Amino acid sequence: MNTAITEGVQISVNTQFRADLSQISSNQFFFNYRITIENHNSFDIQLISRDWYIFDSLNEPNFVSGSGVVGEQPLLKPGKNFTYTSGCELLSEIGFMKGFYTFKNLNNGKLFQVVVPTFKLIYPPRLN
Repeated sequence: MNTAITEGVQISVNTQFRADLSQISSNQFFFNYRITIENHNSFDIQLISRDWYIFDSLNEPNFVSGSGVVGEQPLLKPGKNFTYTSGCELLSEIGFMKGFYTFKNLNNGKLFQVVVPTFKLIYPPRLN
């Protein structure tokens, strides 16, 4: 698990290679990532947007931006968390993702960024 805390918001990431969704012979490697967001602040926050940098070792990097995560813009009260699972397909055996979320402080309306720690996406046989 990779974890980072920025501006009182903790982001934890777990990854899983999905053999059932991958086509190894066609160089399609699918991974799920499960992210838990925890609000350690004393005020409510809302996730507004996400920005991803996706590195695929045999291809050009990809940048993805969008509103919310998995179709939601969750509101997190102090001490609460939100967990979601999403996925990424690579065209090589090795890659990684990193990025940031933009949150809104619902107490004062200000936006702030929270780092998503770098997490590796590696086809398991490649680890040997």
